[in-house]
Amino acid sequence: MKIYTQRIEAVTEDQAFETVQLNFDTRQKSRFRATLVSGCDIGADLPRTGILRGGSFIATESGDLLRVDALPERLMCVQASSEFELLKAAYHLGNRHVPLMLTPSALYFEPDHVLAEMVEGLGLMVTEVDHPFEPESGAYAQHAHDHRLSPIKAIHAHAHH
Repeated sequence: MKIYTQRIEAVTEDQAFETVQLNFDTRQKSRFRATLVSGCDIGADLPRTGILRGGSFIATESGDLLRVDALPERLMCVQASSEFELLKAAYHLGNRHVPLMLTPSALYFEPDHVLAEMVEGLGLMVTEVDHPFEPESGAYAQHAHDHRLSPIKAIHAHAHH
């Protein structure tokens, strides 16, 4: 079994790699086992330096590359008739410290009927969907992410004492 031990920042177009699809829970872990798209079993023992995002690359000691893709998983999708309503829902969900994925037209969070009812009570539509989950990592996280998916920056701005 191959063991992947390194996070790779950049890969050139000519480098060969295999792929694995992982859910968000697994992508948060530094140690895990998984099955590649090709059917091979692998292990990972990575430095604890953050979450693997969809499109991240990891490597073995011998240089074998693996691209990590975000596996679609069951999520709650919040949609609104206006940007302000979506912003309002993001504020209320952020105030509850819910891992939340932001896009220009929808919010996504892990299934929770209490939170879904709260958002519906605000007048927004909530549906269950299968979608890759890439929640915001927080203002103090040290990673690069796609700003095109994150137009709302200051949703949860209150101090903790």
